[in-house]
Amino acid sequence: MKDTTPIYFHSAAYAHEHGELDQYHASHKANIACREAIEQAIADNYRDNRLGTACVQQVLQQFDPGRIFYVLANTVRQKDHDGRISRDNKAWAQTVPVCEDKDGFGYDRNVCFAVDRCNPGLTDLFLSQARRECAPAQEQKPSVRDSLNKNAGQQAHSDRTKAKKEPER
Repeated sequence: MKDTTPIYFHSAAYAHEHGELDQYHASHKANIACREAIEQAIADNYRDNRLGTACVQQVLQQFDPGRIFYVLANTVRQKDHDGRISRDNKAWAQTVPVCEDKDGFGYDRNVCFAVDRCNPGLTDLFLSQARRECAPAQEQKPSVRDSLNKNAGQQAHSDRTKAKKEPER
């Protein structure tokens, strides 16, 4: 069964202040479960120095692409210094909003869901494969903002056209 827990995009401190700790904890647990699923999929599908093509699908059966990409973006940011992760994936990770979440002692809570039980090079391969497989789905879904802007532009154009056709009085 697929985990449908919404991603919580704020820190624990914010969740505490706004009475949303339950949502924060549920999302954090789902992030950790997603990390574990990614690590298991890589372990299951890495054979003969190759990462199998079914690797990403194994995780997509359990989690939505949004959660997978959130966990992977966090992972790449945590390993920004690692040369085994491609520059392209590092640049991509910077485009995904990941909330900074430090506790009172300065410990980064996001470390808990960074993929770290497999070679960073394999994590990079998994991320590249996931981006390729999910890109067509992402391209097919227009963003709500783009749809609204497009509709607003069409509405403004039709209003101008109507105004030109009406005779002046």
